[in-house]
Amino acid sequence: MADAYAAAGVDTRAGDVAVELMKAAVARTHGPEVLGGVGGFAGLFDASALTAYRHPLLASSTDGVGTKVAIAQALDKHDTIGQDLVGMVVDDIVVVGAKPLFMTDYIACGRVVPERIAAIVAGIARACAETGTALVGGETAEHPGLLGPDDYDVAGAAVGVVEADAVLGPDRVRDGDLVVALASSGLHSNGFSLVRHILAERGVGFGDRTDELGVVGETLLEPTRLYTGPLLAALAQHPDAVHALSHVTGGGIAANLARVLPIGSWVELDRAGWSPPEVFRVLAEWGELALAETEGTWNLGVGMIAIVAAEEAADVIRTIEASGIRAWVAGEVSTAIRDLDGFEQGAKGVTGGAVRLVGTYRD
Repeated sequence: MADAYAAAGVDTRAGDVAVELMKAAVARTHGPEVLGGVGGFAGLFDASALTAYRHPLLASSTDGVGTKVAIAQALDKHDTIGQDLVGMVVDDIVVVGAKPLFMTDYIACGRVVPERIAAIVAGIARACAETGTALVGGETAEHPGLLGPDDYDVAGAAVGVVEADAVLGPDRVRDGDLVVALASSGLHSNGFSLVRHILAERGVGFGDRTDELGVVGETLLEPTRLYTGPLLAALAQHPDAVHALSHVTGGGIAANLARVLPIGSWVELDRAGWSPPEVFRVLAEWGELALAETEGTWNLGVGMIAIVAAEEAADVIRTIEASGIRAWVAGEVSTAIRDLDGFEQGAKGVTGGAVRLVGTYRD
């Protein structure tokens, strides 16, 4: 029967080899809470520690990496895309103030190449270890005829926990709170359809070397920055200072910040507070776009935003910057009545506050 399945394009033996290659990396994310190891039908996680919580709430998130995988496939470089997945999933967990507990992954491919799958999962495992997340299971599915032999996509889901009275969000935000921006490492995992369009129009390949970006695909594969550890440290050291967090992913800075502001509040973010990294400037120039035209697509150098009590903002910034992430005050929350024409007001089904960017980016 296995031979018949192989004739149909599915190699179960290759899948077994891939599991063997990834086992050690996955096991390094396991603490005593993980039971059963790798290969079971379901991952088991000992949740008895949750009995120490007064009122534990579970937080969950799921996401993928989007069309950034096309660049990894084009360069045959697969060891960073896993960190992108963890960044997209686990950093959504910390937004509500939750500590991540465990994650699972799913890889769909046209053909199982064990070394390729192992490289992807090793990247996921490294990032899980960095964020304190156990990788408790996953699935690799071979889809011959639906995906090309070298095509794949990745997705994942994670679960975390937070005390009910410690959940971050709009109800904690106050007039006069400061908006603290946390620097991104680059494009992260959003807006790559626009990137690919710009490169195609300009005739630039992912393997091409340019004066501006070096090897283009390698620059674009810079992995998503992981914010979970530094933010959990800030929450632990300044438990009442951070009121809300916003992960700047699809939709850009203004729309994502508006989601975590209370109705009736607004923020003007000063572009002069930072200089978008060179990769954004080059791509915008190649696409004959002003940077402001890309603000709804790319993060432009801001990967996470914290809304912080004004009197503790300096301390929170010091804690974050101790982890090597630049942070700065980019705006202030206001509830004063004003005309909000031209502001982004909520996004992704959330009716929130209003945000717009003002001024000019620093050179």
